[in-house]
Amino acid sequence: MQFALKLDGLSRLFALLITGIGTLVYAYSAYYLAGHPAQNRFYGFITLFMGAMLGLVLSDDLMLLFICWELTSISSFFLIAINHHEDTARQSAISALTITGLGGLALLGAVVLLYQLTGSLAISGLADVLPYQLESQYLHVAFVLLLLAAFTKSAQFPFHFWLPGAMAAPTPISTYLHSATMVKAGVYLLLRLSPALGSLPWWQPVLMGFGGFTMTYGAFHALFRTDMKAVLAYTTVAALGLLVFLTGLGTHQALQAALVFVLVHALYKAALFLLTGGVDHAVHTRNLLRLGGLYKSLPFLAIAGGLAALLNGGFPPTLGFLGKDLMYEAVLHTEALHPIWLILLVSVKVMLLYAGLQVGVRPFIGPARDDRDVTPVSAWIWGPPLLLGLLGLLFGLVPSLIQPLLGQAMLSVGLSQAATLKLWHGFNVVLAWSLATLVLGLLTYTLWKLHASRGEWLMKWEVMAPKRLFMQFGNMIDVSAKNFTSFFQHGYLRYYVMTVVSVFAAGLLFRMWQEVELNFDFEPVLALTFYETGALMLLLAGLAFAVFSQSRLAAVVALGVMGLAICLVFVFYGAPDLAITQFTIDTLTVILFVLVLYKLPRYIRVSSPLVVARDGVLALFFGSMVALLALFVLKVPPQKDIAAFYAAQSYVAAKGKNIVNVILVDFRGMDTMVEITVLSIAAIGVYGLLKLRLKANERRNRA
Repeated sequence: MQFALKLDGLSRLFALLITGIGTLVYAYSAYYLAGHPAQNRFYGFITLFMGAMLGLVLSDDLMLLFICWELTSISSFFLIAINHHEDTARQSAISALTITGLGGLALLGAVVLLYQLTGSLAISGLADVLPYQLESQYLHVAFVLLLLAAFTKSAQFPFHFWLPGAMAAPTPISTYLHSATMVKAGVYLLLRLSPALGSLPWWQPVLMGFGGFTMTYGAFHALFRTDMKAVLAYTTVAALGLLVFLTGLGTHQALQAALVFVLVHALYKAALFLLTGGVDHAVHTRNLLRLGGLYKSLPFLAIAGGLAALLNGGFPPTLGFLGKDLMYEAVLHTEALHPIWLILLVSVKVMLLYAGLQVGVRPFIGPARDDRDVTPVSAWIWGPPLLLGLLGLLFGLVPSLIQPLLGQAMLSVGLSQAATLKLWHGFNVVLAWSLATLVLGLLTYTLWKLHASRGEWLMKWEVMAPKRLFMQFGNMIDVSAKNFTSFFQHGYLRYYVMTVVSVFAAGLLFRMWQEVELNFDFEPVLALTFYETGALMLLLAGLAFAVFSQSRLAAVVALGVMGLAICLVFVFYGAPDLAITQFTIDTLTVILFVLVLYKLPRYIRVSSPLVVARDGVLALFFGSMVALLALFVLKVPPQKDIAAFYAAQSYVAAKGKNIVNVILVDFRGMDTMVEITVLSIAAIGVYGLLKLRLKANERRNRA
């Protein structure tokens, strides 16, 4: 990974949105969150988020982009859950992190595959390499993973549901994350990689299909919502689907329309979110059914809402009018495109116009719908949305102000300079469709009255909604994990040992049955001397006595006898050092067992005969497998290379004549040091537990 940053037209456009709207959100929050217990934490997390978003759009390294991508998910998790004492905030934050985290994992897989294909992580070099590898299966898998990452981040169907849930966050967070910045990260990724992947055969149909369905789904749902933030949430889903649709269409005019709409959407959606926060701050409700007649009390917010609604609906002379015309022109001038796409696009724009009027105009016109006091709002509240609305109007009247920025962004996505933006193109088909959209939108606003029953009707279909299906899938995973854990991690050590031993023995048997020839010559093994036979009989007798004894003390003594018999075997075969070690360990073990048994109650049989028989069979099976393994190992010709290496290097490299000591001290020095460290940590832990218990006893004694 390299910390490679690149500022081109596309990254400049997004960087200006991130820093510009971020500055307004900072100023807005100083008043809106005044006195909030988490205000300082909010500024810390939103600053981290801003840095991560800037790193994402400025990255010229795939791995750096992935790291910034994940940082935006993590910081947004903390921002959505800023009111962590509320269940809704916590659940929404977890839902958002789960979905975007899934996309982050997919993005990591795509980064690895692209690196395997190109041998480089540089984003700027992908367009020169990937178009020549369209037949590679790795590229198609990477394409699917990239789509998953972009669709989860930019709330495309069926991953869209986390975005409306994230509206549980305070208004400044919703404004910044879910209108102008984070939700556009997926769109940015698609735009950035369009020169490299746009020639894939599945690029256009997949993006247009998912984008088209998402924009229709989101706009339709916005018709039934009565909460201002819910309306804005679903129109954001629709706008993101529209951006993906235009990116998938991929023509010069479509990409120009997408880049203009990125700016248009950021301006009007941020303004409407900030407006919603101002209304909520003033009258303590966001329910559109209870709002109206606020123009006199909140005049500047009313002006800001009107400008944002005009920008959203594409009314002249705002920048939204230019953006809408570019969309219609892109669809009309794509000859291979079916007319249904134009009808779908017009329908979506009509529904978005309706939703913008509901949020930006409805609360301020007509009679007051509720007898409640209106709290005056500061200029810090109405100033930012008013400024954004005025910018939308200014850029529409003087589009040359954004022409250089748009032209450079077009070059960044592999196309020529953008066409000159004009407010008036004369009377043509595009103008006719644009005017039809405005008329239909105003008629819809006049005729389609909000009513709570419509939202209740829509809720009946939630049983088939992706959110419910994802929740059911998550519950299934949760139940499966609990059952799996309770089955394998039940807390009984004897069953843990039994499981490990039985699986190991069965695997060993299967492997030997598959690959080992059962033609071992037992004659050399059975050629035992008298004293070797005596030691073996002593060993078997001790084993039988230890297994069938009714006394703990007698069983421990029998184990000691077995240890002494093994010592004799070591002596017979010329290993006195092992015999001395075995003798010492066995002696100490017997003494320790006796000391412990002295403190235990009398011998109690707690296992049934069937359990004892089961354990005996398992032990016999495991021991037989290990014995067979040892016998077959004897058939393998000994490899002397390692022994020869240590014999040759022990004195030359380590200045030691005892090879075993040299191996332990020099060649395995790091391993030995780690073992000592582990023992030290364990000793400190035991000391801490003993000290804690002593303190607990002291407290009880004092009480």
